[in-house]
Amino acid sequence: MGHNLETRSFLDEVRSFDNAGVLFDLGHPLLNRMAGSFVTAAGIGAVQAVSREACFTALERETNRNSVEALVTSTGKESLQWGLAAGMYSGLTFGLKEARGVHDWKNSAVAGAITGATLALTSDDSSQHQIVQFAITGAAMSTAANLLTGIF
Repeated sequence: MGHNLETRSFLDEVRSFDNAGVLFDLGHPLLNRMAGSFVTAAGIGAVQAVSREACFTALERETNRNSVEALVTSTGKESLQWGLAAGMYSGLTFGLKEARGVHDWKNSAVAGAITGATLALTSDDSSQHQIVQFAITGAAMSTAANLLTGIF
């Protein structure tokens, strides 16, 4: 129980720094939001990639130079993709809210579609079909998350 309280207070402290603009003060709320989202999501992507590669390496029971190079490459790529998605989505929702004066499911749908299409373009073999599929998936997931936010 004490550990949970310590973790919670640490997370609250980190959030307060970000909300105060201490971590990123680039001169505009849009840039601050995008940079904060990019760094947070890139870190999550890096942890996810390292965890997955470590698991595969442990299962194969061998570590060599190629596996370390693959780890570094996949970690960098996934960090960039996660950061790009979060930064872009956050920036788009913020910009649409400022432009339209309201934050609703329409903003989420547009931001999700554009972010999804952009993510499809970062894959090794993106096709027109894949870009459309990612855009639809991004719009649907983002809209659902926006609509469910008020329920839970």
